[in-house]
Amino acid sequence: MKKDEIKSLTAEEVQSKLVEEKSNLQRLRFAHAISPVENPMQIRHARKLIARLETEFTLKSKKA
Repeated sequence: MKKDEIKSLTAEEVQSKLVEEKSNLQRLRFAHAISPVENPMQIRHARKLIARLETEFTLKSKKA
């Protein structure tokens, strides 16, 4: 997701996307622990996306 796409979401959508991405990261980590993931950069991208979503959620919740 790009920065503009994240900013256009509402607080509820950001929160639901955040839960979804955290579960995705957990699945990637478990898969990587069992056998190396085909593209280990997916883990890094997932972590960065979660950080972006958490930042945006914090900003939106402070405004409300």
